[in-house]
Amino acid sequence: MAIIDFDNLMDKAKDLAQTGVSKSKQLAEIGKLSWANVVEEDSIKKAYIEIGKLYYAERGMAPEPAYLALCEKITAAKVNIEENKSRIEECKAAGGVTDAEVETLVEEITVAEETEISAEPEAPGEDVPPQE
Repeated sequence: MAIIDFDNLMDKAKDLAQTGVSKSKQLAEIGKLSWANVVEEDSIKKAYIEIGKLYYAERGMAPEPAYLALCEKITAAKVNIEENKSRIEECKAAGGVTDAEVETLVEEITVAEETEISAEPEAPGEDVPPQE
């Protein structure tokens, strides 16, 4: 017949519980720090965007050579947007389409695109310029 050492069993149970509590605390801290990093990365992305907007506003028409291609892309996109807006106004006038109908359509398209984009995995480091 086996003799059960209850004191030894209780010590092992306490050790196991303490290990679990310790690991839970570590995981909670890792989670908090990981979330803090996500927030900081978002802050960096927003700052990069603001730097780009500021640079384009100040130097977009005469950029330094390293920024020329990007500034030209922005300028071309702005021209395309204005052309699209003009065409939209023409289409609305020709078809008797209201602003409310256009807004509803744009919202539907935006939701569909966001759903499609969120389903695609993001490439690491995408949209973040290299750090020096």
